[in-house]
Amino acid sequence: MIFDGLVPERVITLVAAATIFTVMFTLGLGIVVGEFRGVARSSGLVARGLFSVLVAVPVLATLVVRALDLPRPVQVGIVLMAISPGAPMALRRSIGAGAHRAFAPALQILVALLAVVSMPLSIAALAALYSGDATVAPQDVALQVFKAQLLPLGLGMLVRRLAPGPATRVEPVLGRLSGVLLIALLLLVLVDVTPALAAASWRVVVAVVLVTLLAVGAGHLLGGPALPTRTAVAICSAARNPGLALLVATQNAAPQATVATVLVYLVLSALTLIPYIAFSRRSATHPSTAPDLRPAEEAPELSSKPGRQRP
Repeated sequence: MIFDGLVPERVITLVAAATIFTVMFTLGLGIVVGEFRGVARSSGLVARGLFSVLVAVPVLATLVVRALDLPRPVQVGIVLMAISPGAPMALRRSIGAGAHRAFAPALQILVALLAVVSMPLSIAALAALYSGDATVAPQDVALQVFKAQLLPLGLGMLVRRLAPGPATRVEPVLGRLSGVLLIALLLLVLVDVTPALAAASWRVVVAVVLVTLLAVGAGHLLGGPALPTRTAVAICSAARNPGLALLVATQNAAPQATVATVLVYLVLSALTLIPYIAFSRRSATHPSTAPDLRPAEEAPELSSKPGRQRP
C-alpha cells in the first residue's frame, strides 16, 4: 500500500477501474470517427493544445512550487501531477462542459499516446531538478494508458462503427451508470484523503489551486478563439492523471508526503475546475456569446457549436 488512507486500497482500485472503463467506453460509443477530419486540418490548434498540456503546465507548476518554497516531497508531488497528462475523466468533463465533440477526444487520444514519451523525459528532468534518480519505464506508461483509456475508448468506437443503432440506444444507459460509479468513486476518494486534506498547509492548498487556475488560463488562451476548443484544451490542461503519477511514485518508493500530495492535488484541482466547467456549460447554451472567429481555411469543420458535427 502506498498511502495509509481510510478506505482499503483494493476497494478504491476496483471502483476506479470499473468507473474509468465504463466512462471511456461510453464516451467511445458517442464518437464518430469521420468527425476527426476537421481536427486533422487544424494542426496549429492541435499543436497549441499539446503545448499547453505537455509543456506549459509542468513549467508553470515548477515555477509555483519554487516560488512558494514548499517542502521538497510536496514540491515533487505537485510537479509529478503536473507532468502526468491525460486524466481519463477529463474527456467526460470536457464534453459535459460543451467542448467540441471531435476536437476533445482527438486531443485526449493524442495526449495519451504522447504520454509514453513525455513521461519518461519529464521524470528525467524532475530527477535532475531535485538531484534524484527517479525513472519510469515507457512500457509501463504505455500499458497504463492503454488499459485505462485507449482500450475502453477504442472498444466503444468500434461498437459504434459496427452497430450504430444498438450503440445509440445503450449509450444513455451506460452514461447514467458511469455517472453513478463516478459519484461513488469521488466519495471514496474524498473519505480516503480526508486526513491528508486536513493536514495540508495553506501553502499547499494555494499552490494546487494556483497551478490549476494557471493551467486553465493557459489552455483557454491557447485553445481559442472558439469556446468549444478553448474548453477542451483548458480542461485537458488542468485535469492531470493521478494513475500515472502514482505509477511513478510506486516504482520509485516515493515518501508518504509525496503520495499524499498527489491525492490532495487530485481533489483540490477537481474542485477548482468546477466554476470554469459551469461557465463553459452556460456559455455553450448561448452560442452567440462565443462566436467562432477562426478563418475557414484553418479548421473549416471545427464549428463553435458544442453539439456533435456530422460529416
